[in-house]
Parts: sequence; structure tokens; C-alpha cells
Amino acid sequence: MSSFFSACAQQRTAEVLSELPPVITDPSKYNHLEPEEARVILRKGTERAFTGAYFNKKEKGTYICRQCNYPLFRSSAKFDSGTGWPSFDDAIEGHVKEIADADGYRVEIVCGNCGGHLGHVFKGEGFTKKNTRHCANSISLLFVEEETK
Repeated sequence: MSSFFSACAQQRTAEVLSELPPVITDPSKYNHLEPEEARVILRKGTERAFTGAYFNKKEKGTYICRQCNYPLFRSSAKFDSGTGWPSFDDAIEGHVKEIADADGYRVEIVCGNCGGHLGHVFKGEGFTKKNTRHCANSISLLFVEEETK
């Protein structure tokens, strides 16, 4: 019975991912970035807390990279951390890379396709059972709402 549910979940994941815009792998064709988007995504900036479009978003869907459309997070992993940035306790497996900051205190998260800066990951805070908080800048993301069938 559990293999049936696993197969159904895999099929649904494939359906959801097929509804997303195509991933851009050629850097010369990346989506155009406005100056503030480039400041955050390319120069590792941070948007001000509670100002981004997605920190309080509740709809079902997938968050993708603003620069290359790569799927990064599912809304089912999103939670309210009270920090003012979108927070996720999990990323789509293999789609978000972790890189230790030069200061040794934080771990940066970047898009697994284009390397664009997303934010930071924090572990051991106790917000969720997974004990992980991917803290992302809304400006680094685009949201694709799940189609209802």
C-alpha cells in the first residue's frame, strides 16, 4: 500500500513540475533582472524584512529562481518564522546548494542551476521538526501557483 502512495506522490510531483516555466540553462538567456534584483541575486544582498512579496504568501505552488526558473521550494515546506522573509524547512532535493560564508557564521543558499543568491540556511533553531530554516529573499524568487484540477 505504501508503494502505491509513493507512486502517486511521484506522479503528482512530476505533474506539478511540468506546469512550471522551462528552466534556463544558458546564462546568456537568463531572465532580465532589475537593479534591486541584481543587487540581491548577483551581489549577495538582502532585502529588508517584511517588505518582500512572498514572506506572508499562503497559496499552494512552487517557488522558482527569478533568474533561471529553476524549481527551489514547495509551498508545503513553507512556514511562518516571524522573521519577515519566506522560510522553508526543506528545499527541492538537489536544487539548492549550501555554501559556508567567508565569516564562518552563516551558510549561504544559492540556486542549484545558476548559482544566484537566495539567502541563508539556519539549523538548530527549533522552528520545525526538521530543525532547518531556509531563509530566502522574496526578490530572488518567483511563485508559480499550483493549478487546481
